[in-house]
Amino acid sequence: MSVFTRVAGRHRNAWLTILAALAVGAAIYWLPTPANPAPVSATGLSGQWQSTQVERLQGELPASDVQPAIVVVTRNDRTPLTDSDRTAVAAGTSSLSGLATGQVPPPRLSPEGTVALVAVPLSTDGGQEAVAATVAEIREALTALPADLTVEVTGAPAFTADLTKVFQGADTTLLAVTAAVVALLLLVTYRSPLLWMVPLAVVAATEQVALRALDTVIPAVGINYPGGAVSGIASVLVFGAATNYALLLIARYREELRREADRFAAMRAALHRTAEPILASGGTVMLGVLTLLLSERELNRALAVACATGILLAMAAALIVLPAALVLLGRRLFWPFVPHVGSKGREGRIWGRLGSAVIRRPVPVAALATLLLVGLALGGLGLRTGLSETEQFRVQPEAVAGAQTLASAFPAGTTQPVAVLTRPDAVPAVTAAAAAVPGVASARPGTAGPAVAQIDVVLDAEPGTTASDRTLEALRDAVAAVPGSAPPAAAGGDTPTGAIVGGTVAGAYDASAADAEDLRLILPLILLLVGAVLILLLRGLLAPVLLVVTVVASYFASLGGAWLIFDYVLGFPALDTSVPLLAFVFLVALGVDYNIFLVTRAREDARTAGTREGMLSALRVTGGVITSAGILLAAVFAVLGVLPLITLTQIGIIVCLGVLLDTLLVRTVVVPALAFLLGERFWWPGRIRDGQHPSQRHADSSAQTS
Repeated sequence: MSVFTRVAGRHRNAWLTILAALAVGAAIYWLPTPANPAPVSATGLSGQWQSTQVERLQGELPASDVQPAIVVVTRNDRTPLTDSDRTAVAAGTSSLSGLATGQVPPPRLSPEGTVALVAVPLSTDGGQEAVAATVAEIREALTALPADLTVEVTGAPAFTADLTKVFQGADTTLLAVTAAVVALLLLVTYRSPLLWMVPLAVVAATEQVALRALDTVIPAVGINYPGGAVSGIASVLVFGAATNYALLLIARYREELRREADRFAAMRAALHRTAEPILASGGTVMLGVLTLLLSERELNRALAVACATGILLAMAAALIVLPAALVLLGRRLFWPFVPHVGSKGREGRIWGRLGSAVIRRPVPVAALATLLLVGLALGGLGLRTGLSETEQFRVQPEAVAGAQTLASAFPAGTTQPVAVLTRPDAVPAVTAAAAAVPGVASARPGTAGPAVAQIDVVLDAEPGTTASDRTLEALRDAVAAVPGSAPPAAAGGDTPTGAIVGGTVAGAYDASAADAEDLRLILPLILLLVGAVLILLLRGLLAPVLLVVTVVASYFASLGGAWLIFDYVLGFPALDTSVPLLAFVFLVALGVDYNIFLVTRAREDARTAGTREGMLSALRVTGGVITSAGILLAAVFAVLGVLPLITLTQIGIIVCLGVLLDTLLVRTVVVPALAFLLGERFWWPGRIRDGQHPSQRHADSSAQTS
């Protein structure tokens, strides 16, 4: 640990450390930003998925970069459109030809005459920002229509524009709210008008440096960096983890200041005792998030690199920069509760009493805690997964409202037709096979190239629903069975055996299937990795297994409890398919942190006092800081709810609830109860070399037997 303890050796070393940290931060800001690689596909899935194969083959079709923005017009009173209304709509939409790529067709009327539909072809060559700007111009131009008409723009370009709008200013909002939450909780924790400013300044600077580093690191490893949700989650994780490490270090530093007159010696002792749990904790989180590199989704792979980079910088800030800043500012930083040599700490009394209560009756306490976890987990029995595109937003944007209006008068899939790709000579047979599938509203030949032709298929059901998924499965089976219908293989994809089905709807379906595959692969892997870290740290088997089991139990409890909130309080229709995996990765990696903080201290104290007294002492000493850290981390993840995407809100609430369960129930009740019940066997097959008198060990053995 000497690399960390030297930074607090004396004033000069501390100043040099601060200056070096500033230099490193400046260097990161001056790093060149590589060109961001193009996404592997719109869904982020590889060429083994049909939707990606279709997307790549569409590049061989004429006007492959054109998508329609759909203008939906109704009367405010929802009555049929009058002749003058129709004339105004035709005139207003024809003026959009300057913004469109090609001609704007005349309006189509619904059978009841209540809804007019106009498809405005738009080029997607310029990227998301250009598409969003064009959609905004279309919406602005349509404000000239009569005031008694409701005009909504939907379709894929409009959804892109509204999603881009969601994240405009999101970084600033997220940073401001997160910093405010952290500042408030640090102020309450330390009850000092000065102390809270130091960790907050270090953590905020680390977060900003981490976000800048992501612009270089993620593209440099060949992964597309989309920003948005990735930067938001990484920002929250860095804030939460770095503050947790700061809380642990400062608590131990304050404890050592009561023993040491020299603050530099106190910091060296604090670093010596906290470096191992912080490195183990950060290493666990890094290993956990890096399992996402095995994900089928490119977004998850970007998240893996982003979070691992952020945690690495958070550990460096907590173990190098923060200690130097604390020793330079001296004891007065803790005013009005300045820790003097020989003074008694006021913290830990509540946790000592709680530990004493648990040690008296560990079996009923553990049983009640387990029943609570099981009860919450049962709340997830009715859990539903899979959000349609119109259900992705907490605040309904115009694209969603327009899609709902369109679905009330036309087949729900009109906004996003499914694309079937085949050979040009097989178009009639494939079109007939597609039209015969139950749930298909229409199937029409579309554009064609020398080797590839597209058929546009409209489904009756709303995209992303169970009915839409069933129709899509049947459609894939039907068109693949047409002899001689297989298009040529797409670059990087498998050779198809028949016609293939893609488009936005099929992409969402494939992404859901990919999420299920990721769950089966990554869940057991992350448990093995976390278990291996705990085995190395605790030099035993039984304690690591028990700790992993408790964290998994809190995950299922938090998932069930959160689903009750989503279903009965917030009215969310379902979980996004990516949420269970991401919540599991973050909860297992972060949840085991608090067990690491507690059990490493218990192991340290057990060497002289035995396991029971060691655990009781650890609970007393670490209770306050771990509880503060857990509440702070939970609050920070809850801040994701300020973004109007349901997926981020769901991740934030599940992780928030899980961290609270880990902090307030698993770590304070379940783990101590298990240690009190098992005694020295808790560390099996390792042994704690302690200074107990043989008679005391005999008494402990007798107590275990009884």
